[in-house]
Amino acid sequence: MLLVSRFVTAGLALAGLLLPLAAEAETDSPYPLLEAYANRHFQLTGISVSKDSRLFVNFPRWSDRYLNAVIEVQNDGTERPFPNTEWNRWDNKPSTAGNHFVCVQSIYVDRTNSLWVVDAAAPLLATPVPGGPKLVKIDLATNEVTQIIHFGPDIALPDSYLNDVRIDNARNFAYMTDSGHGGIVVVDIANERAWRKLDGHPSVMGDPNVPVVIDGKPVLMASGKPVTFNSDSLEMSKDGNTLFYKPVNSTVLWSVPTELLRDESASAATGVKAAATNLFPTDGLWLDSKGRIYLSDLDHEAVKRLTIGGALETVVQSERLQWPDTFTEDPKGDVYISISRIHQQPMFNEGYSRRRGRPFRVFRISNADPQ
Repeated sequence: MLLVSRFVTAGLALAGLLLPLAAEAETDSPYPLLEAYANRHFQLTGISVSKDSRLFVNFPRWSDRYLNAVIEVQNDGTERPFPNTEWNRWDNKPSTAGNHFVCVQSIYVDRTNSLWVVDAAAPLLATPVPGGPKLVKIDLATNEVTQIIHFGPDIALPDSYLNDVRIDNARNFAYMTDSGHGGIVVVDIANERAWRKLDGHPSVMGDPNVPVVIDGKPVLMASGKPVTFNSDSLEMSKDGNTLFYKPVNSTVLWSVPTELLRDESASAATGVKAAATNLFPTDGLWLDSKGRIYLSDLDHEAVKRLTIGGALETVVQSERLQWPDTFTEDPKGDVYISISRIHQQPMFNEGYSRRRGRPFRVFRISNADPQ
């Protein structure tokens, strides 16, 4: 039986009670899946829509086929490097990694309409480039970089891959998942300090017994073992009191009070709880404006949703959803999802790409709440 935490009006803070979910809905969905952006050449991961409906997309440096780290998609569909070309033209030297995008994994527009860029600085998923890992803030009113928070080797560990981010504007804190080493990185934005929480805790570690299986085929590493990603999916309640997170390879959505994360001396493990169980491998996680949690279902090429009443429903299921990755939401309430097709990368297919020229896409789920 799937369980989900009780939702409260202040956000998705846990009430300490788990509710049984109703049976999953039929896969046929009334929500149209509309293409919002496509790129045939470069693999994308993160997307974010601003308060004035500007669409931003990022591309990690996972292969030699690479041009820009972050772009803005113009109204006519054309792209422009964002915030400018210079930020997107790193010369592969560690000495310049601190003020250029090295390997961007995700982007996020906060409530003040600033775009935050997570630079894992780990090209080809290797060890982070010294001086490269950082969190970059861009003011969308001026399109200028206004803050760069650098992370040293005590935060970006040799096996780290900084992944997703959420911003608590009220408290001026940021939270990031580390899908490489496993853990939560907490950032005091005002003081530009960071610390790690939950390193090694079972809730942040991927379970190899929960393989990603797409089209009936397990996604395997070169060793033949199932690919495993640690803490990846991330979301925060509307009131900022609760952080939700999940490894890709896990059947559990976890939560922890953010006050335990912000307190450097506190044991965050004491507050970790299961918010939902009996789930599936996921990548993207999103809390929409109506208080519902969206999850990307990698195994079933689908987008699922936990309703406020506790039901798990299929929003849309389509063979076009090849590794649904990152969610965002526009001012109208339409939800976007990026398609990164990670399982088709050469590293998971004996050195050969299975992409076969098909574009990487961003889809818009129209009328995400027809009521």
